[in-house]
Amino acid sequence: MDKQYYIYIMTNRRNTVIYTGITKDLKRRVYEHKEKLAEGFTKKYNIAKLVYYEVFEDIENAILREKQIKGGSRQKKIDLINSMNKEWRDLYEEIIRDCFASSSLRSELRLAMTGSIRPVAT
Repeated sequence: MDKQYYIYIMTNRRNTVIYTGITKDLKRRVYEHKEKLAEGFTKKYNIAKLVYYEVFEDIENAILREKQIKGGSRQKKIDLINSMNKEWRDLYEEIIRDCFASSSLRSELRLAMTGSIRPVAT
């Protein structure tokens, strides 16, 4: 499987502080922010809500995009978040649910292909 890189935007409970970051493991990194395992800005300002992210196949483009977002105004970041997530809901639960759904499906397919289980005829 090809590597993926993520730029992401997180905020606090009141949506008053915006943080932009980059990672190769979005689920792990957001978890670290939520549990305050990472010292620094996000811990100090209670940044724990994932409100925006983008996926890249190469690190160079991800870094360029992160710099572009960080260099933009607060309003540009707000507009970007609104383009994907008007309600500013926490997207972490969605990425975790999607991860479990896809791994569960992969496990079922692997078992079916090895003959460990047989697909039910309809």
